Amino acid sequence: MLVLSRQRDETIMIGDDVEITIVDIRGDKVRLGISAPPHIAVHRKEVYEAIRREKQGQSKDGKPTAVESLANRKDKTHAPAVQTPAAQTPPPPPSSEKQPT
Repeated sequence: MLVLSRQRDETIMIGDDVEITIVDIRGDKVRLGISAPPHIAVHRKEVYEAIRREKQGQSKDGKPTAVESLANRKDKTHAPAVQTPAAQTPPPPPSSEKQPT
């Protein structure tokens, strides 16, 4: 493990695309700002592990995960999907051509 010392507003680079900036330090808590491209997932470790367990179909206590519980329901009924309004596109700008009169 590489251990680095940084002060507030200093940055660490990981490769060419990931920046980790020390945003704030309060007591024993350090706030980090992370800039990464969209194809790189950034999670706290406990969230990452929960996602991984969910993908593997396991939970920490051996019980079915939330996804498994929903998939295994006997009644198979579910709430309807939420409909989102269609993206509204603005009308095209008026043509600069003169209309015949």
